[in-house]
Amino acid sequence: MLYEIKDLLKRPELYQETSIPFWEDEYISKQMLKAHLDPEFSGASRKMDFIQKSAEWIARTVPPKDYPLLLDLGCGPGIYGEFFAKSGFQVTGVDFSSRSIDYAKKSAAKKKLNINYTCQNYLSLELNHTFDFAVMIYCDYGALSPEKRKIVLKQVYDHLKPGGKFLFDVFSLNEYDSFQEKQIWDIHQSNGFWREDEYAELKRCCKYPEHVTLDQYVIISKTEASVYYLWNTCYSEEVLIKEAEESGFKVCGTYADVSGTPWNKESATIAVILEK
Repeated sequence: MLYEIKDLLKRPELYQETSIPFWEDEYISKQMLKAHLDPEFSGASRKMDFIQKSAEWIARTVPPKDYPLLLDLGCGPGIYGEFFAKSGFQVTGVDFSSRSIDYAKKSAAKKKLNINYTCQNYLSLELNHTFDFAVMIYCDYGALSPEKRKIVLKQVYDHLKPGGKFLFDVFSLNEYDSFQEKQIWDIHQSNGFWREDEYAELKRCCKYPEHVTLDQYVIISKTEASVYYLWNTCYSEEVLIKEAEESGFKVCGTYADVSGTPWNKESATIAVILEK
């Protein structure tokens, strides 16, 4: 067992992918949905007061009367989507978690909101129409490898009308600088995030070149051991703009976050609005 743990805790190659689709795991997906819906927890979605503030700013900055068709990539259980729909957007939400999409559909129907939700991977979108505006919120973009970031930008570009806009956010270099390399462990008796029964959690935090961080989780239960990799690429304003422009977009605005806070060098995130 010791040798297995040492092997699981090996420092992986840059952007090595988790072999387990944990977002579709019956138990973990339930915990992820619970985290998304907790209004005071910011580990899965941002806190509800910030979400409302940012949705209002987005609707003022990219008005639904001018950009009615909105594509919400990584929409989760539809928290932002419902705010957007109430603001007047015609919303299409995409997420690869079937549990989140099922919840979003039921919530929209209950509130009589006409939102189209579909369970797809935004790396291989198959939508039969184009949009005026697309969003990808909560730093999903930086969790992808450079190759997959290019794919996402192309997918969005191809699904936007001429003049369409794209808003997304990433972590800044401040987040990279404050990231601490460490190893911690814990024992969860029951109903933890990763497993329903008792398990040990070994977490390793690593820094990589090119301003990349990794949260590596080794989960050991009575019956098996699994490893999960959560990557993040942190950006300077200049590098983010260069990456967007190389994909054919024009940068319309740079902000400290998706609520429109003016860009400043101390911010933990960077948000950009691009135009096709």
